[in-house]
Amino acid sequence: MKKEDVQERLRRIKRGFHGMMNGPVAQSMRDKGLDYHLNWGVPFVQLRELAQETGQDYDLAIALWKEDIRECKILATLVMPASAMPEEVAEIWMEQTRSQEMAEMQAFNLYQHVPYAPALAYRWMASDRDVCQICAYGILARLFMRGQEPNERGIHEFLDQAVAALHSGSAGVRHAAMNAVTRFAGLGLLYERMAQSALRPDFNII
Repeated sequence: MKKEDVQERLRRIKRGFHGMMNGPVAQSMRDKGLDYHLNWGVPFVQLRELAQETGQDYDLAIALWKEDIRECKILATLVMPASAMPEEVAEIWMEQTRSQEMAEMQAFNLYQHVPYAPALAYRWMASDRDVCQICAYGILARLFMRGQEPNERGIHEFLDQAVAALHSGSAGVRHAAMNAVTRFAGLGLLYERMAQSALRPDFNII
């Protein structure tokens, strides 16, 4: 797609957000510390519908992400073709991520589908940034839900990191880690026993 075509589509999308604006939601997000240059408070379901109308588009996704606008960044994660996203671009996007919401959106909408998803997850799981850990555990939770089983080394690394994360000072990290452990345990009885053994005596898998 030509650069001018991408910019025109971007302008049209940004104009459309004004009509979808939800003021109370946007204010609630600001009150909770979700800081964007612009935040229209557009619900995710509407953004997902817009993404379906827009279709997958690498160049448009790159342009959307560059905007410091909540809705543009979420839409970028929805229209980026997972099979075409280079790993280095995923790293750049993660470096530029500041909020838990955006970390969760990237994991759910995009990174669980990229071919190098496990590599991202295990690398970011060991990061000292909360948003990286939240995204990592979000990716792994989705992979476990789809029945993807880690190898022996991956199991030990995951459980060691998850146990540490469950003692994090960040509620978002703790929640993401526990969700991933729960999904890991859901892979089968053996996995459930390994998870419970790693977490005992501080935590229980229900």
